Amino acid sequence: MSFQINDTVSVLDDAIDGVVIAVNGDEITIESEDGFPMQYTAKQLVKIGGETFTFHGIQHAKSQKVEKKKVHHKGIAHVDEYVVTVDLHIEKLVRKKGGMSNYQILSLQLDTAKYRLDLAIKQRLPKIVFVHGVGDGVLKADLYSLFRRYDRIQFYEANYREYGQGATEIKIFQQK
Repeated sequence: MSFQINDTVSVLDDAIDGVVIAVNGDEITIESEDGFPMQYTAKQLVKIGGETFTFHGIQHAKSQKVEKKKVHHKGIAHVDEYVVTVDLHIEKLVRKKGGMSNYQILSLQLDTAKYRLDLAIKQRLPKIVFVHGVGDGVLKADLYSLFRRYDRIQFYEANYREYGQGATEIKIFQQK
């Protein structure tokens, strides 16, 4: 299947839709609905919808964004609606995992989770979801140990219907 810039596509093995922003042979770069550029091979994508639309850039999308109303809870400002999802599967973090030991993989996953959580707190985001998978539960246990070190967060199993098993949602409470 051939792809062209501005084609609307969906990733076959993931719940990601987007618009093609670059085509380089078999490497297709899409911009996800969340505004992140992501690279896939042509075999990983499928065109959706018969219509195409023109991508006008991030600035245009930001200008169309509707501001969310803040909800106040006893000295804590909390904005609800925007949720960042971070997939910690190693295939999503590195191009090739060959040669990496289990310890190196786990360390990279934990470092990524810590970095993304710190960034979410710094950017005053209300929620973040980490998709860690089911497996033996080693990553989940280490993530929970990491999360317990933070003040003003609450973590729990993410919505099964939305994320399936193997995801943890964190609610971040910001001080005024």
